[in-house]
Amino acid sequence: MTNRSYLIRSASLLGKETADLLIAGGVITAVGKDLGAEVVSDATVIDASGLVALPGLVDLHTHLREPGREDAETVETGTRAAALGGFTAVHAMANSSPVADTAGVVEQVHSLGIESGWVDVRPVGAVTVGLAGMQLAELGAMADSRARVRVFSDDGICVSDPVLMRRALEYVKAFDGVIAQHAQEPRLTEGAQMNEGKVSAVLGLAGWPAVAEESIIARDVLLAQHVGSRLHVCHVSTAGSVEIIRWAKERGIKVTAEVTPHHLMLTEELVRSYNPVYKVNPPLRADADVHALRAALADGTIDIVGTDHAPHPSEAKECEWASAAMGMTGLETALSVVQDAMIETGLMTWGDFARVTSTAPAAIGQLADQGRPLAVGEPANIVLVDPGARWNVDPYAMATKGRNSPFAGMELPGKVVATFFRGHPTVLDGVLNTPYRYESN
Repeated sequence: MTNRSYLIRSASLLGKETADLLIAGGVITAVGKDLGAEVVSDATVIDASGLVALPGLVDLHTHLREPGREDAETVETGTRAAALGGFTAVHAMANSSPVADTAGVVEQVHSLGIESGWVDVRPVGAVTVGLAGMQLAELGAMADSRARVRVFSDDGICVSDPVLMRRALEYVKAFDGVIAQHAQEPRLTEGAQMNEGKVSAVLGLAGWPAVAEESIIARDVLLAQHVGSRLHVCHVSTAGSVEIIRWAKERGIKVTAEVTPHHLMLTEELVRSYNPVYKVNPPLRADADVHALRAALADGTIDIVGTDHAPHPSEAKECEWASAAMGMTGLETALSVVQDAMIETGLMTWGDFARVTSTAPAAIGQLADQGRPLAVGEPANIVLVDPGARWNVDPYAMATKGRNSPFAGMELPGKVVATFFRGHPTVLDGVLNTPYRYESN
């Protein structure tokens, strides 16, 4: 497949200058204006007039559920959704069944990604055995496996023991790994159902205080400073968390952070409907938090967007609020939601968008061939976006098994027209094309 060549005509590179891109052998072989026939040869021509060309999106926070929870999602369905969303790489979280806490399980997930061929699948290894928070998992073995794990997380559960968290940070220094923390003090969130505030008081739902997140982040940035290791904070959701992360960065602490698309747009007011589609961990917060998160993503305090794509079977969401599972789908809506929240509002450019959705997450996850510039010799992981398109979100028309999209029925801007994974078009004209069958390197 990488022997085929494609000429992308008249694309706006990162929303700026217009140029042609020639793809051959899985890499970008030429960039320029009106590339001549002698350069183009027998390439398949794709008219990209009016489209924005970006490096393929990279998600550091995806729940693919397989192995063991295939009723919610599989690597195949999740990566199809990723390709349609413009992604060329995703990091699969460890809360599968069995948990991805051994070399064997992460290699299985990695192999399933290769077999599917829609995007690069990089497993995230568990920090603790069985996500139980009692003893460290096989961090070194997972790092040395064929999956080459570099990101470790018990996401969904906080590593609340400070001694265990310190040991994990110390351990991953040997191979420049990163611990991605789900910041949630468990004692402060027992029985919590939504953000703690006026709305929770009115609705009579147990509140989830901001300090439950902020206290763990404060502790962990100090631990990272003490150890001299890398910390990544998952799904930041409060203005207070932003200030702590900003403080840590000003002191040179090795901390990075992510925000989800839904926390950039949605607020706790939606919970008044008692619709479980809005139940998520961490919870939707107040309007002031949303604005703080947007500002922090724009100024670089928050480094990346992570979807926290969390599909669930229908029965886990179509029930009363208290019994519903927490989580939202996000792979197929992420680009549009971030465009709406950050680009349409003037807070970011398409170049900034590429940084927070591709370049920075690839760097955190140590993916050498992702998030690269649109330049000669670089891997051809590319997405073409129609920024002027508008579309209505229909969860039942999506590739993911999960129907729990909080954006259902909304009209969003921006549409993925094509996704190139290692020079092969996995998506063309906005629909799935064919996967790229490749060998692990």
